[in-house]
Amino acid sequence: MKSFDVVVIGAGPGGYVAAIRGAQLGMKVALVEKEARLGGTCLNVGCIPSKALLQSSELYHQAQHELADHGLSVGEVSVDIARMMERKTRVVHELTDGIGLLMKKNKVSVFSGAATLEGADRVRVAGQEPELLQAGAIVLATGSVPIAIPSLPVDGQRVVTSTEALSFEAVPEHLVVVGAGAIGLELGSVWRRLGARVTVVEMMDQIVPHADRQAAKMLQRPLKALGLDIRLQSQVTGLEVQGDGVRVTVKDKAEREEVLEADRVLVAVGRRPMTEGLGLEDVGVHLDERGRVKVDENFTTSVRGIYAIGDLIPGPMLAHKASEEGVALMETLAGKAGHVSYEAIPNVVYTWPELASVGRSEEELKAAGQAYRSGRYYFKANGRAKTMGQEDGFVKILADPDTDALLGVHIVGPNASDLIAEMVVAVEMRASAEDVARMVHAHPTLSEAVKEAALAVDKRAIHG
Repeated sequence: MKSFDVVVIGAGPGGYVAAIRGAQLGMKVALVEKEARLGGTCLNVGCIPSKALLQSSELYHQAQHELADHGLSVGEVSVDIARMMERKTRVVHELTDGIGLLMKKNKVSVFSGAATLEGADRVRVAGQEPELLQAGAIVLATGSVPIAIPSLPVDGQRVVTSTEALSFEAVPEHLVVVGAGAIGLELGSVWRRLGARVTVVEMMDQIVPHADRQAAKMLQRPLKALGLDIRLQSQVTGLEVQGDGVRVTVKDKAEREEVLEADRVLVAVGRRPMTEGLGLEDVGVHLDERGRVKVDENFTTSVRGIYAIGDLIPGPMLAHKASEEGVALMETLAGKAGHVSYEAIPNVVYTWPELASVGRSEEELKAAGQAYRSGRYYFKANGRAKTMGQEDGFVKILADPDTDALLGVHIVGPNASDLIAEMVVAVEMRASAEDVARMVHAHPTLSEAVKEAALAVDKRAIHG
C-alpha cells in the first residue's frame, strides 16, 4: 500500500488541476486515471477536439463564402477530412502530453487504471499493475458521460454521441441532431459547414435552453442562415436503422409526424455524472435524485475525508467550473480560504457567432421578482465588427436599478468567448454598469460594444 496526502480520481480539468494545486501547496498527491491519456473528456473527446474542428470548418466556410468580399480569390476549395482529423488528433495529443509533463514537474504520482473506493481513506487501482492507495483525503473528479435515452439507442455507428461525431470519416449527407444545446449546435455547425444537410430537433421552444431568450433568438438567425434546419418544440419519437441510414420520426408541437431519412443521428441531449464503478454506495457516499454526489459548501460528501467536484456535483457542467472547484478544495484542505464565485462563471456556446454569458438572464430575473435595467448594443454599429464583416449579434447588460450592480451580461457575436472575460472580472469585482461605461476601450475594437451596452443601461450610448 502506498500512502499520500490526497488521491484524486479522474484526470480531467477538475482532477488534474486539483492535483497540481495540491502539489503546489506541499501535499503528496496521487492522480488516478482509467483512460490511456490524461485530460478527461474535455481534452480528449470534448472541448478541445470540437474547437479544432470548429476552427477548421470555419476557415473552409470563409474561403467558400466570405473571402471574395475582401477581394481574395482562392479558386476551388476542397475538404480533406482525414487530414482535418489528423490535425485535431495532433492538437489533442500535444495538450494531453503536456499534462503528463505538468504531473512530472509538480511531482504528482500518476496511476493508470480504474479506481474503486475501499473505505474513507483507501482507493484500489485495477490497472496492469494493481495498487492500493491510502490518503487522508480522496477527491472524486470523474466527470460526466452523455445521457442515454432508451428510445434513442446509440450504436456508435449510425446513432452516435458527441464522441463519435468528432471522428466521422466522411461528411454525412444528412445529419439529424437531437438537442439544440451547445454540443448539438457546435457539432451541427461543423458538419453543415463541411457540406452536410443538418436538421436539429429540440423539445424546448428555444435553442440553448439555458440561455437568455433574446440572446438565443439572436443566435438562431445566423445559424439558420448557415443552413441549420432547426425544429423547436419537436421531439424524435422513433429511430430505425436501415442499412446505411436511419429513419427518424419527428413529431412537432401540433402532433404532426414526419419521417426524416438520415445518414447519422447525433444524440446530444445532455450529460450525467459518471459515478459507476467507484463503489460509492459501498462506502456510504450519497447521491441526490439526479445522480449527483451530495456535497456541502466545502465539497465534502456524506463520508468525511471523501470530496467531489466538477460534473459530479450540482452546477453547470463546465470544465472551468471543475478546475476552480479543484483549486478551491485543495486550498481549503491546506487551511486557506478556498472559494468559487459561482455567480461569475461564464458560459459559452462556440458556434459562429458565439454566445457567451455571465450572471442571470432576463427570464431568471423576472422569475425571481428582481427589478432590472437593460442596455443593448448591436455589432452592426461597431466599427471593428463591420471591418471584419461579422456584424451579427449584440451585447446586453442587465443591472440593478437602484445600485447599478451587474446582474447579467449576454453577448452574441464574433469572439464573444473572449469578450465575456471583461464582464466576468466586472461581476467578480462587484463593478457597476457605470464602472464599465467609464472604462476606456481601445478603438476600433469589438470590446467597444461592451462599453456602449453599459452606457445604454443609463440610456446614454454614444453610437447607438
